[in-house]
Amino acid sequence: MSTPDVSCVITAGEGGEDALAASLESVLDQSLRAVEALVVLPAGAPAGLRTAAGSAAVRSPDRVRVLDPGTDGAASLRNAGLDAALGTYVLVLDAGERLQRHACRNLWEAGTRTRADLVAGRWSRSTGEGSKEREPSWQQPLFARSRTVARFTEAPELAVRDALVTGFCVRRAALERHALRYDEDLTHSEVLFGPLVAAVVGRIALVRRRIVSGRAAPDAGRDLAGLVEAHRRVCHVLAAQGLAELREERDKSFLLDHLVPLVRTFPERPVAARERVAATAARVLPDVVPERVLLTLPPVERVGVRLLERGDADGVLTAAYALRRRGVVAAPLSVQDDGRVYWQGGPDPVLDVTELGHQYRPFDELTLMNRVTRYEAHGSRVLLAGRLVLPSHTGPAPDGRLTARLEFRVRDGSRAFHAPVDSLRPDATGISWSTGLDVTRLLRPFGPRDTVWDARMVVEDGRTRSVSDLFAAHDLVGPGERSPARPRLGRTTGDTWQPYVTLRDHLALRLEARHRPARTARGLVHYATHFRPARRVRLALRALGRRRDRLHARGFKVAVYRSWLLRLPKRRGSVVFESHMGTCYGDSPRAVHEEVRARGLRLRPVWVHADSTEGFPTDVRLVRRWSWRYLWALARAEYWVDNQGFPQNLDKPSGTTYLQTWHGSAYKRMGFDETRVRLQNTPQRERLQQAVHRFDHFLVRSEHDERTLARAYRLPERTLLRTGYPRNDVLLAARARDEAEGRLPRPALAAELGLPDHRKVVLYAPTFRGRPGTRKRQRLLLDAARFAERFGDTYTLLVRAHYLEAASLPACPPGTVVDVSRHHDVSEILALTDVLVTDYSSIMFDYALLDRPIVLFAPDLDAYAAERGSYFDLREKAPGPVTATEEELFAVLARLKTAETGFQERRTAFAEEFGAYDRGDAARAVVDTVFARHLAPSRTVPTGEAGR
Repeated sequence: MSTPDVSCVITAGEGGEDALAASLESVLDQSLRAVEALVVLPAGAPAGLRTAAGSAAVRSPDRVRVLDPGTDGAASLRNAGLDAALGTYVLVLDAGERLQRHACRNLWEAGTRTRADLVAGRWSRSTGEGSKEREPSWQQPLFARSRTVARFTEAPELAVRDALVTGFCVRRAALERHALRYDEDLTHSEVLFGPLVAAVVGRIALVRRRIVSGRAAPDAGRDLAGLVEAHRRVCHVLAAQGLAELREERDKSFLLDHLVPLVRTFPERPVAARERVAATAARVLPDVVPERVLLTLPPVERVGVRLLERGDADGVLTAAYALRRRGVVAAPLSVQDDGRVYWQGGPDPVLDVTELGHQYRPFDELTLMNRVTRYEAHGSRVLLAGRLVLPSHTGPAPDGRLTARLEFRVRDGSRAFHAPVDSLRPDATGISWSTGLDVTRLLRPFGPRDTVWDARMVVEDGRTRSVSDLFAAHDLVGPGERSPARPRLGRTTGDTWQPYVTLRDHLALRLEARHRPARTARGLVHYATHFRPARRVRLALRALGRRRDRLHARGFKVAVYRSWLLRLPKRRGSVVFESHMGTCYGDSPRAVHEEVRARGLRLRPVWVHADSTEGFPTDVRLVRRWSWRYLWALARAEYWVDNQGFPQNLDKPSGTTYLQTWHGSAYKRMGFDETRVRLQNTPQRERLQQAVHRFDHFLVRSEHDERTLARAYRLPERTLLRTGYPRNDVLLAARARDEAEGRLPRPALAAELGLPDHRKVVLYAPTFRGRPGTRKRQRLLLDAARFAERFGDTYTLLVRAHYLEAASLPACPPGTVVDVSRHHDVSEILALTDVLVTDYSSIMFDYALLDRPIVLFAPDLDAYAAERGSYFDLREKAPGPVTATEEELFAVLARLKTAETGFQERRTAFAEEFGAYDRGDAARAVVDTVFARHLAPSRTVPTGEAGR
């Protein structure tokens, strides 16, 4: 082979022959053929390793070379490979790392096209769970697209993160020109080499493809001192380049990528290993990362790192439990006079965990760490001891009778056994406990199905109770702690209780077959359920299960609906109501329903619910969305009423009237105006159009709706009802009541939510930021904890997430932050709200009718408008101040009266433009028009003219 395009240096060592073979095979299988492999053997390499390398060289003499430099260090082996490489580019692999099929081609073509000295791409590493691999999450923004940068400062993650430990190649001429070498006195020389190369070479090309897989799972505990020294030297490189800000980012990344994961692994390490790692950390970690950087971490993460710095192995173990089980109070907490809360060992700014909010929860609502410190089995008798953590601000009632019991519950939760705890010794920071129990007599499982039992403890003081799982280090129990078992179906179903610690660090007991009768019985059962006739029966049962599941599959239901159910006769007066796809009993469908009920119309209402029926009326028929009863009701209904859209693939029966009340005026582009819809294929757009053509009536509340929603969904003029939204009738009634009687007393809902009259109510209602079909818990852009700290004495913050999302709220002082996302009717919330804070949600168009202050908190306004598109300039027409940061928002709220006065005219103009048809009688006008045939003879409002 002439001069190769790429030389791949493979350092043979850990992993043995199999790892070397995997790396070699990936190199020789490259689609770019001009690739050579240099296998560098360490001194004293095993004979098997040498034989494997030699065999590969014999099979491919023109592509594989074996080097034996006579050294052992990983850095010296890599340098030997660099010296011997002949390729235009050089790439280094550790044994076991594998190149993707087109890796070298992708790197070489990018380098040739851009003339880059350094070309880098993605890589993945083992998760430590079998063969699973994962790319580090920070690679996504770095390699989101292929690009070329003139200096590494244009892609700072190359040095801030360990992006260049593998998956990159360097032009050999650049290596020689800059005399680039791996530091041979550094055990983690790969951590330093990449940033050093990036800092001194010229152009750098980034490739969005994955280059390497199979990198070993990181373990900072193996050589923490070497890892820390490598990090120090990378920081020196950044300092030499005058990049102090990148050094701070590097420090934070070192904490998140190495030290915090190290803390997490403590429960899995034996006691001796924990002590060794902690001792090393106490020696090498102090002063490595400035305290100001450490304070940027979340509370529990920084506590774990601080305790690691101190060499407190037991404290790190406790912090690890808190990291692995969010929300657990893992250590005693002390509340200072100023209200700050510190982890055990404070006060220290790094140990300040006030923002976790544990101090706001009572004893029975806290999840407390209950750590088992002793488990000894003596035959059937087991001795257990442990300690339940108590924070200083709460605990069992001092005058109550303190009792506790252990509970062993089968994994599916169907059965449980209890045993009293013999000894409880409470003190200022916790409750120490110990007990002895006869496991054999206490736990009487049936045997075949209930083999795993989880342990927990229930503490009671006569008035409250606290339930806590039993945590344990993974080395607490082992094979020597077995106890005999006596299942109800006999010992042939199991004969031994084996304690173990689960992946979630909980103590559990497993029923095992250790002795010959039980092993024989289990073997026979296994044979009986796995030999050929049994397998056929099992396959037949699975086939029946699949057929049963098919009866409940949506595709089958749609086919039956279209073929059979649509032929059913209409049920006169039947109305199917649905609000926000069944998630609530609210919005305009509720207002229409209540108007129908108030006027005594002889209709048969059916309400649709998605999951729970809580909050829905009990005097009407309820059907679950996508159930057979749901399809039956839709097929026979005389009217459909909803505000979002019944499923697109369900055709409207002939003779059925569909009232689409819609759910809000539009700021962002909707329907066929959306980029997402315009990019869909023709069948997808046709399905949307067919779904919209089902509408017989569509409510609008202004000319803006006609220009935007009606045009975006291509609605004919005859379908438009210019009545406004029935849900807004209560808002206009509330405004009239305010003007006539004042704001107090507040509606009854305020008392239900615990809202005092002396605090103003701020509602934060952000828009939906996901995509159709996505439901997930979102982190709010507004920090509710900071709001509560700043305005807790004057405001109560109500948070209402979009109905397709859920808000993730921190713990805050009682009465300062209330989640009202699950309240069915948002109009009731708006009626008691003093100030609305939103971003792009259509709720602002409704709230403007109340003529109360509106503040827009839109940190990503420009990006959002560019991505989703908008119908108008929000800054130009906003009914209140537009803020981009929390500080700006807080400043507006602090001087709310001034802001309110300054936007009075704009708020009035906003309400007039976007709510011109809202007059307070929308529900009546809609009922008069849509249900005219069920009314007593009276004047009805003609379609297309209602509300004018």
